[in-house]
Amino acid sequence: MNDENPFDAYRARVERPLYRLFREYGRPRLGWFAVGMGGNFVARLASLIPPLVLGAAVDGVFNDGTYTLPLVPAGWIPGADLGQFWLSVWLIAGAFVVTAVFTWVYGVAANLFAHEVMHTVRVDSFEKMQRLDMAFFDDKQTGEVMSVLNNDTQNLEMFLDNALMNSARLVVMVLGISGVLFWLNWQLALVTLVAVPLMVLATAGFMRLAEPLYVSQRATVGDLNTRLENALSGVELIKTSGSEDYEVSRVRGASRRLFDDTMAVLKLNYLYRPGMEMLAGLSFAVTFLVGGYWVFAGPPGPFSLALSEGALITFLFMTQRFVTPLAEVSNIVDQYENAKASSERVFGLMDIPVRVQDDPTAVELTDVAGRVEYDDVDFAYQGQLPLAPDEADVPATDGAAARATDGETVLHDVTFEAAPGETVAVVGPTGAGKSTLLKLLLRLYEPTEGEVRLDGYALDEVTVDSLRNSVGYVSQDSFLFDGTIAENVEYGHFDANADEIRDAARAAEAHEFIRDLPDGYDTRVGERGVKLSGGQRQRIAIARTVLQDPPVLVLDEATSAVDTETEALIQRSLDRLSADRTTLVIAHRLSTVKNADLILVLDDGRVVERGTHDELLAEDGLYATLWGVQAGERAPEAVVDRDDD
Repeated sequence: MNDENPFDAYRARVERPLYRLFREYGRPRLGWFAVGMGGNFVARLASLIPPLVLGAAVDGVFNDGTYTLPLVPAGWIPGADLGQFWLSVWLIAGAFVVTAVFTWVYGVAANLFAHEVMHTVRVDSFEKMQRLDMAFFDDKQTGEVMSVLNNDTQNLEMFLDNALMNSARLVVMVLGISGVLFWLNWQLALVTLVAVPLMVLATAGFMRLAEPLYVSQRATVGDLNTRLENALSGVELIKTSGSEDYEVSRVRGASRRLFDDTMAVLKLNYLYRPGMEMLAGLSFAVTFLVGGYWVFAGPPGPFSLALSEGALITFLFMTQRFVTPLAEVSNIVDQYENAKASSERVFGLMDIPVRVQDDPTAVELTDVAGRVEYDDVDFAYQGQLPLAPDEADVPATDGAAARATDGETVLHDVTFEAAPGETVAVVGPTGAGKSTLLKLLLRLYEPTEGEVRLDGYALDEVTVDSLRNSVGYVSQDSFLFDGTIAENVEYGHFDANADEIRDAARAAEAHEFIRDLPDGYDTRVGERGVKLSGGQRQRIAIARTVLQDPPVLVLDEATSAVDTETEALIQRSLDRLSADRTTLVIAHRLSTVKNADLILVLDDGRVVERGTHDELLAEDGLYATLWGVQAGERAPEAVVDRDDD
């Protein structure tokens, strides 16, 4: 499995993806599928009646021959020519009406079936994506996931709506026309249908060559979507750094790769599609040539049966109807291969195991006191989960097997305890592992070794929902959805009323600036909250956590990216929020945590110092160095910069 496509190994393991699609998503909707197939069947059979009746009328009415129709008893056919003529008229008109009605039935039923499947696949894929571990999102490119949720599901809808029904139409037409032609003259039918085996061979070769090209094309669509999504999300950085040309070149490169892959598919189609149309056209031309000679000069060569003018007319009309569905084989194969590649990607996503999930014996956390314990915790980023395809069958709760990793260890033997109501601060150089350490408490990641406990429960012994409802999290990068301020404050607690939302905003020092906005709490914040300042976004995020009222609070450098005045406001709201609850805080500015009950100094993933502010200053170690740098008493060079968490 390569780093750019974390679920490619799962996609490669998907067997019979379209059969699985029909089994898992088509079977519950078999009613609509059956109605659509039935309507398609009746409509196609009815469309064969006019040329058959026309041939019978030419022989029986206009050539003074015998008027016969298959499956119609001779006693039902009028004896007079005029009666036979009007019977022909009514049969042809009725056939067109029946074709139109059942084509409508087929269209409605087929679209309901296909769009219901597409809707369910898209929602299920999104739900699975929501449940995947954070390690997946550390590696996965957003644009490629969007490609699965949008482009690939649309490909499946097109296949179910068009290709599947057109395949059924093709089968009905080929079998129906073949039956009529063999009934009329089996010898000429052999001439007409000689192109079918050649078409089957050409189609098999095309599918074998086209399949890897479609797989590559779907992957490059995801790559392009990722590049576009990144460019749009980072447009401010692009502009401020004058990197427009660079980003255009990167999009141009991704678009060129998609162009090249698409052209590889089209070049194959340029041979296949005209070839199929040529074979279908030759079938019609040979039928006209041999049949016409047959009528004028008698049976040619080894043939011996009689062929009337009406039979030849029926042959020609039937063969013309034969040409269209056979020429559409290329479209069907095109949609089939596209849908196969897309369904592999959809089921590849769905087959990724979720490791952070509820154990069957997990209990609900209730009346949480807030005792937090880390016991000899190690952690290594596992990256793409699992690391090898054969790990897909490892149960998520299978202890060491589920935790196996070959990634670099970023936390080593971390042990500490926070009693209910205490504040524990985690400080250290950038890249020491501070954010990772506290994210373990929310089970955003699982420890590689050791155990994290809340109120004596190991985190995998409690349900994920009850755990995360018990732990409030305020990060340094406060995310807001495109919606109103009120909607963002109540997010996660959607039953909150207006008074509760306002009380939470007051507690977060946000009510004053919200009230001054043109639409107050109904002001739309824009995508990611771009219409608000960083400090305003942070206070809305704090208000959201106030509304949650969790017994345990995690603050991840919540004031690191704001000015001093805003920091004072935010710090005051955080002090109010953390009162009387267990608080774990990552601090960039050490002055904000000097009153913590315990300060952990993390360096290179290890706790190198621990104690109160005064105790750590007295040790004159790393904490004292960091404090001195921030107080201006020591040079910044005293602290070695490292990579970000």
